[in-house]
Parts: sequence; C-alpha cells; structure tokens
Amino acid sequence: MWQAEVRVDLDAIRANVARLRAGTDAAVMAVVKGDGYGHGMVPAARAAIKGGATWLGVCTLDEALGLRRAGITTPVLAWLLAPGLPLHEGVAHDIDLSAASLGQLDEMIKAGQQARKPTRVHLKIDTGLSRGGATADDWPALVEAAAKAQADGAIEIVGIWSHFVYADAPGHETIDHQLDAYRDALAVAERLGVRPRLRHIANSAATLTRPDAHFDLVRPGIAVYGLSPVPGEQYGLRRAMTARARIMLVKRVPAGTGVSYGHTYTTTRETTLAVVPLGYADGVPRHASNVGPVAIGAGRHTIAGRVCMDQIVVDVGDQPVAPGDVATLFGSGDGGAPTADDWAAAIDTINYEIVTRFGSSRVPRVYEGEDGE
Repeated sequence: MWQAEVRVDLDAIRANVARLRAGTDAAVMAVVKGDGYGHGMVPAARAAIKGGATWLGVCTLDEALGLRRAGITTPVLAWLLAPGLPLHEGVAHDIDLSAASLGQLDEMIKAGQQARKPTRVHLKIDTGLSRGGATADDWPALVEAAAKAQADGAIEIVGIWSHFVYADAPGHETIDHQLDAYRDALAVAERLGVRPRLRHIANSAATLTRPDAHFDLVRPGIAVYGLSPVPGEQYGLRRAMTARARIMLVKRVPAGTGVSYGHTYTTTRETTLAVVPLGYADGVPRHASNVGPVAIGAGRHTIAGRVCMDQIVVDVGDQPVAPGDVATLFGSGDGGAPTADDWAAAIDTINYEIVTRFGSSRVPRVYEGEDGE
C-alpha cells in the first residue's frame, strides 16, 4: 500500500520522442537535465533512446557522468560548467562539453591533455538570450582559438549552438532575429575554417513550430515529457507524470471553520474536509494555497487554506469521500483531472516548474509502461 507517489509513464516518453523524431530530418537530442525534469534522468533517458533520440543533453558534468555510470553510452552534451571542474573525467567518458569563452576553451584543452584524448567541444554563440554563449564581438577570437586547438589535435569541434529567447511564442520577432545572428556566427566560423558536424539551436518549441531552425540537431526538453512549451497547444504529446496521494483523514466541520495555518480559508457552510499527505517538502508549491486544483473521484476541488510542509486540505463539500481514496494533483488530464498546465496557470508559473518540483525522496517514483520498474 502506498501513501503518495509520482507515476511516470515511460511509454509516453518513448512515444513523445518518436513523435518529435517523425517531425524532423535532424537528429534528436533528448534533454534529461534536472533529473529528467523530475521524471528520473536514467529511466527517462532510456525511454527517449528507444523513442529515437540519438543524443542526450544535460546541464552538469555530474549529470553526464551519472548517465555513464548507468551504462548509457549514447552521446551526451553537458553545457553548464563552472571553472575548476574535473573536466578530464568527462573527456575520459566521451562526454561532449560546451565552451563559450577562451577561459572555458583553455580548461577543455587541458582536460584533453590530462585524459590523453581530444576534448569533444560544442562552441556556443549568444544570439540574444544574454545568458550562456559568446557575444558576437568575442566570437571570432573564440572560434579562431578553437580552430588552432583542433589543428593541434587538442580538441574536436563537434558543434556550434545557441538557445532561443522566445520560441514558445511562435511568430515572435526575436526568433528570426536570433536565427539571423546564428547564421552570421556560422558564417564567421566557416571563414575561419570551422565547419561543425552539428549545428543546433532548436528547443522544444522550435522543434514543434520552426522547421527552418532544425539544422542538424534539435534539443527538445519539456516536450519529451508530454508537456507543451506553447500554452494552449498539445501537439499530440502524452503527459508522462501523475502526482497523487491517498486521503489520510476526513472530517465533517460546520460553517465558519478556519482551515490550515493563518486561517486564510474559512468554510462557508457545513462541509467535508479531506487531509492529503503531500506538502511543499514533497513538491507542492506553497503558492498553490487556496488555488491549486485537486481531483478526488469524479470531483474537482481546490486546496483549502495554506499548503503545509507535509500536507494539504481539500474542501470537498458534500462529496462522499473516505480515508484511502485517491487525490490526484495533476496527471494526463484524462477524465477532466488537473494537469501540470492547470497548476502552472493557477500559480502563475510554467509547467516545467511544476513537474521538476516533484523530486523529493519522500515521494517515490513508480514507473509504468513497457520499461516500468
């Protein structure tokens, strides 16, 4: 018997990647950073590979090494690399690394020397996000230095890449501006003798809506897990995560009863309260107080009062409920139950944040589908 769980449908992940793969001539890199957006990095990676992904993307070196320790040999790119990391371990395990500055490139050259093999490098250009990536002014020097290091056998320039600002708003003017900047960066690289095997800029949104941005590789993240990057559109994707718990306690209370800390909710009539053992320590956003949707049986309700560390309370009115009944916070949306998108709308955030929150060790993940554990 379980108290609370996150269920992950690996068949859905595999089907989503197959859907994305069918929509492009480019290779597919499934992004599994953030513990697979809360779905479990290793199981999600394996399902994505079965769906047709031939690359995996992560942020950190530790994430990349975790995939290798799990026995996954698929090419991996890691791109969030602070100074002083043991990059030689990544090189030794055939992990591709992203460089956006001369300092990063120098560390990768030294890592390759320590590992006694060339470092596989993807050069990143900032096309407008003003986050990672070299500026247009710094780009020629970075490419020239990388070209020299490649000629010396110290690195292999595998890719040139960038990231979109606003691809989740199809038609936004920044998309074309960034594509122009990206093509300019590729032209600079070509003049300096660098012609990478992989050019990549498309995230989930661009993978789904901008085929002209696919180039050689696309990098879907949130879409792998069945969540749409574009509000109001689903694109045939299947949501993979369900968060649910069994009702712990049911009580009948009179009108005027204050509920949870601070009594920010007060009953307006005689009603039934259901106590659900999930709270902000488990991933439920505290901002969901008085607004988070919860499905119990055929009824859909809202969290009553503040979200606590370990529990929430739901006012179910006169609906007959009992301890042990299942309360679903979000899932596939079948039967009218809430989705991660509904939760995002309720607390003014994005579906990415909702699913990645549910990584607490207190709430076990249960995998279902062909590869379920």
